[in-house]
Amino acid sequence: MATLLLILQLLILLIPSSLAQNLQPTELTALLSIKATLTDLSPSNPFFSTWNLTAPDPCSSFAGLTCTLRRVTALSLGDPSSPLAGTLPSSLSLLTDLTQLLLSPGLVTGPIPPHLAHLTNLRVLSLPSNRLTGPIPAALSALRRLHTLDLSRNQLSGSLPPTLTDLPQLKILILASNSLSDGLPRTINSPLLHLDLKDNKLTGPLPSFLPSSLRYLSLSQNLMWGPLPNGLQTLTELAFLDLSMNRFAGPIPAQLLSLPALSNIFLQRNNLSGGLGSGTRPRPGPRPRPGSIVDLSHNSLSGELSSVLEGVESLFLNNNRFSGEVPEVYVKSVWRGSTRLLYLQHNYLTGIPLREGAVLPDTASLCVSYNCMVPPPAMVLTCPASAGREVARPSAQCSVFSHNRNTGD
Repeated sequence: MATLLLILQLLILLIPSSLAQNLQPTELTALLSIKATLTDLSPSNPFFSTWNLTAPDPCSSFAGLTCTLRRVTALSLGDPSSPLAGTLPSSLSLLTDLTQLLLSPGLVTGPIPPHLAHLTNLRVLSLPSNRLTGPIPAALSALRRLHTLDLSRNQLSGSLPPTLTDLPQLKILILASNSLSDGLPRTINSPLLHLDLKDNKLTGPLPSFLPSSLRYLSLSQNLMWGPLPNGLQTLTELAFLDLSMNRFAGPIPAQLLSLPALSNIFLQRNNLSGGLGSGTRPRPGPRPRPGSIVDLSHNSLSGELSSVLEGVESLFLNNNRFSGEVPEVYVKSVWRGSTRLLYLQHNYLTGIPLREGAVLPDTASLCVSYNCMVPPPAMVLTCPASAGREVARPSAQCSVFSHNRNTGD
């Protein structure tokens, strides 16, 4: 790389003086290096076609370049119709006034240059959907002004640098769909609004402390385990929670399902147990939640259903160990149109309060097959194929379950 920079600096001497006066020599070196190490993948619409070094003013003619007072302050490399390949040069660090560095989806490979830590004015670093490899450089923790870091959908590996989640202005951290491993830091101190680490190989428990500012949290499709910490129910700003497809066990914190802002909850395919609690949202009367989704399916949740999830638009409680009768408030919510999908199949429910001859609304799906009751025909027709063909559990299973539940075995 040092040899390449020397050659580029010699080339600058051949560039027209009008161009050299418009940008600092070090910035010209960086731009030449970028063009030399990245390759256009679109012959019909090459991104670098405007990077003409004989142009009088690259700030006004180079695609993806934004300048302030003749210093490069934002650089957007490639676009959806003009993807790039190659590697990221460490000479990017010469653009010391950069506040934004963005790379469009493409085939850029190799490591993230640790020299990017020299860009101390950087607010946004976004390099998603490429083929970057290696660890996330711990040196990025020097970017004290960083607001957004998106390295998703690459091939990054190793641990999440613990100091990265201490950055004082970091609000958005997206590292989804990589191969990150090991555990998360015990505490996350950055004032995050959005944390997305799904589809990695992370292990261990959830952090004991999460920022109260969180609105979006996704850790699905990892290898995490342990109980859900009670601290989750203090995240009053949280609107989206996805911890699905992990190995979390134990009960759902009592007030988590009652958080007023939380409209999308995905906890399916874990080892959760216990009941739903009895909390209710602090709103009187029926509680429609347009667009809301709660998926608690494929766990070991048990006990009678509480009314805490009344009015959820799409509610998945199937493949658990719930018993007793379906609460009337859920049935009314379906007929009222607040709940459009209610899946209760593969539990041990014993009844559902329906009038004889009741017909489901056209927009509704309600499935109660394979429980300890014979469901009304209307409750079978809208079941998914995964519910199977058996409409009710064998009576022997229901007897054994009832006996074990009564004796505490």
